[in-house]
Order: sequence, then structure tokens, then C-alpha cells
Amino acid sequence: MKEQLLNKSFMTNFIAVVIIIIGSASSIQFIKSIGFFALSGAITNWLAIYMLFEKVPYLYGSGVIPARFEEFKLSIKQLMMEQFFTANNIEQFIENEEQQGKNLLNLEPLLNAVDYDKVYEGLVSSIMGSSFGGMLMMMGGEEALVPLKEPFTEKMKITLTEMVESDRFKSALKQGLDAHKIGGDIVGKIESVIDKRLNELTPQLVKEMVQAIIRQHLGWLVVWGGIFGGLMGALFDFA
Repeated sequence: MKEQLLNKSFMTNFIAVVIIIIGSASSIQFIKSIGFFALSGAITNWLAIYMLFEKVPYLYGSGVIPARFEEFKLSIKQLMMEQFFTANNIEQFIENEEQQGKNLLNLEPLLNAVDYDKVYEGLVSSIMGSSFGGMLMMMGGEEALVPLKEPFTEKMKITLTEMVESDRFKSALKQGLDAHKIGGDIVGKIESVIDKRLNELTPQLVKEMVQAIIRQHLGWLVVWGGIFGGLMGALFDFA
């Protein structure tokens, strides 16, 4: 980028100098005026670009980007938080994802992950510890409940499936996935991450960021400065 800027600036200034030399050699004031005005326009714009990024002694306002890097950091944060990561944008994103995934929510793996053997063992333990335990001991104890294990497991699976498919469960799940609350939490976390990263920025890094964005195109300001300067020179000569 810097080389491109230097190439455009150098070529513009070089052409202006050549025009001045031609005008001086030929003693044609019209050509000389075009050359001098073009050179002054190109140099002025080049200096203005240079002063954006670098501090020039005794020139007030130079080095404005490094000098105002705190304001640039704040502007970057405001741009990101107010235009991209707003609570409303995140809420809409979450709601759209919920809407698209509504029919894709498959709780079967969750139901299959339930350890029904432990559930059954917990039931048997509760029964044996209750007032029915003594009665069961007279009928063979825990072994008397073994025939109930398979029907109990199947019934438990059916009951859980019906439960997760019920409107009440879905309503509770939706409340748990409240887009507004989640959106607010995400905004807070994003802002913390942005603040942390911006606090790491130095004036030099801010300058490099801005250069990377705009400096590639700033060389044309020197070119157009030379062109318009030359036109002004021509008009000046005719005036």
C-alpha cells in the first residue's frame, strides 16, 4: 500500500516537474504555469495525507490519527455495538434460529441417555424402605418385583416422550430459552470482549488499522491534486 502511494505521488510530482522543465526550456508561460500549479497541488495533497498519520513538528493538527486514537477506539466500539451487536439484532437472530430449529429439536438421544436401570433400582429401593417392604419380604423380597422391570421401563419411556412433546413442556423450554434475556447476556459479553481488545490497542496499532483501510486509495488524492492544480494553472494563465 505504501509503495502504491509513493508510486502515484512520485509519478505525479515527476510529471509536474517535467512539465515545468519543458515550460522553462521553451519559455512558454502557459506550460510553466500548468507545471507549477500541478506540482503545488500534488505536494499539498501529499503533505496532507502524510500529516494524517505522522506528527510534523510545528505543524498544528498533524498526526491527528495517532493523537486521537482514544476517540477512534470509542468510535469503533460505538459502530460495532450500535450498528451490529444490538440487543434487538441478537434477539431477532436467536428467535429466527429457534423458529427454524423448532421442528428439528430431537430429544430422542436425551431420552435414550436416561439410565432406566438406575431409575428402576431407585424405585425398588424406595419400595423396600417403605411400609410395603416387610410385606414384599414375605413374598420373595426384591425378586418379586423383577417381572415389573421391563414393563416399568417401557412405560417410563412412553411417559417421558409424551411429557417432552407436551405443550406445557415446550412452553417451559421456550421460557428457558428467552431470546430477550439471552440477547442481553450476549450483548454484555460481546461488549466486554470488545472493551478488552480495544484496551490493548496502541496509537501505532490504530494508525496501522486506519492505514490498512484507506491508505490504498489516498494516492489518488495526490494524482487529482496534480490534475486540478494543472487545470487551475491553465485558467490562471488565461485570466
